[in-house]
Amino acid sequence: MSQGRARSAGPAAAGGGGEWEHFAHGADIGVRGRGQTVAEAFEQAAVALTAVVTDPSRVRALVTVPVHCSAPDLELLLYEWLNNLVFHMATQHLLFSAFRVTIVDGELDAEARGERVDVGRHAPAVEVKGATLTELIVRQGPDGRWRAQCILDV
Repeated sequence: MSQGRARSAGPAAAGGGGEWEHFAHGADIGVRGRGQTVAEAFEQAAVALTAVVTDPSRVRALVTVPVHCSAPDLELLLYEWLNNLVFHMATQHLLFSAFRVTIVDGELDAEARGERVDVGRHAPAVEVKGATLTELIVRQGPDGRWRAQCILDV
């Protein structure tokens, strides 16, 4: 299991309290984001998604991709968010390192910043096929911090 703080100096680290980690799950991998707000936890889960593929600190924030999704609850919103990012990664050959997320009434509006994959510099480890509903949790802990997690199909 690898753990880390968001290493980006961009919007994902703006609050200073966010962190991400991976956790083992059979042949797949779990991602978990934590933050002071639910939006920050979603940003950090997205950093963890990138970290499955490559070191996020190697991804320059050169291109901005707007992302909008909606869902009836926070768990499904996380699922939609991560799968939107996977879609952009796969179809546009992008990796992301910085995120700005706003969540209001089941609607997520975000900017994902990154660049096209450079195989030599990014050395992608795996291809993420998508977020799954397995271990899908978005919850505020007793300390007030939010946790957003799910299993990725790799």
